[in-house]
Amino acid sequence: MRPKRKPDWLKVRIPTGAEFYSVREILDRHGLNTVCKEARCPNMAECFHSKTATFLVLGDTCTRSCKYCNVHHGAPADVDWREPQRVAAAAREMGLEYIVVTSVTRDDLQDGGAGVFAQTVLELRMAIPGCRVEVLIPDFRGDQKALGKVIEAAPDVINHNIEVVEPLYQAIRPEGVFDLSLGILKSVHSGGIIAKSGFMLGFGEKSGDIASLLGRLAGTGCRIVTIGQYQQPSAHHWPVEKYYTPAEFEDIRQMALGMGFTRVESGPLVRSSYKAAGGQVK
Repeated sequence: MRPKRKPDWLKVRIPTGAEFYSVREILDRHGLNTVCKEARCPNMAECFHSKTATFLVLGDTCTRSCKYCNVHHGAPADVDWREPQRVAAAAREMGLEYIVVTSVTRDDLQDGGAGVFAQTVLELRMAIPGCRVEVLIPDFRGDQKALGKVIEAAPDVINHNIEVVEPLYQAIRPEGVFDLSLGILKSVHSGGIIAKSGFMLGFGEKSGDIASLLGRLAGTGCRIVTIGQYQQPSAHHWPVEKYYTPAEFEDIRQMALGMGFTRVESGPLVRSSYKAAGGQVK
């Protein structure tokens, strides 16, 4: 099937400029990965120009193979326990006050990499006193002890993306469990940490699926949600069924606000860390 033509509102500028190259040089020098690059984020130029980036820890190889994701998957390398210190050093050099840290999924590790997340939060707090930290975590296969390590580290926000609506979940995220992900968000909220989630549209979901998903997320105590347009990374990934207009994204944003979400980022180019530092809810 011939790919759908992208609408004009999805066009982004090519990364250029001193700020972009400065951020890339810092990341390269510290031997760090970013989800911006690995997942082909459409906002990479904007974020790099603002001297922000979402650090990708635990290597660049994921043990899962979701149908929408461009991150490399396969057998990952051993954990580098110096990585948290390098993240902190790079964040300090970039002058960041709000830092987002995510990872590939590491089902090969006993704790799913939770210890690295916790150590990274600790290193950031020591390197940049007063900074705010958001972590975007995998599901740790539902291991509450692993999740507890991250909660105990006390980041300001714990994000766990639900990614897609429930009826399409198993087809697109075959190694994930929808209810397990909802349970993670509920545990985060119960642990006194701000819970955040996000999902993409354009896979073939129905309008009722979107409303149902937002209702389920709100029921976990999640109060921040990001909603963006899925863009097919390659011909081997799940095809785009629909490109939503900016007006449709605004309608969905209003729906979410009406359900009690305190902060909603909804738009064609929105991703889970989009404007993450723009405000914090209680």
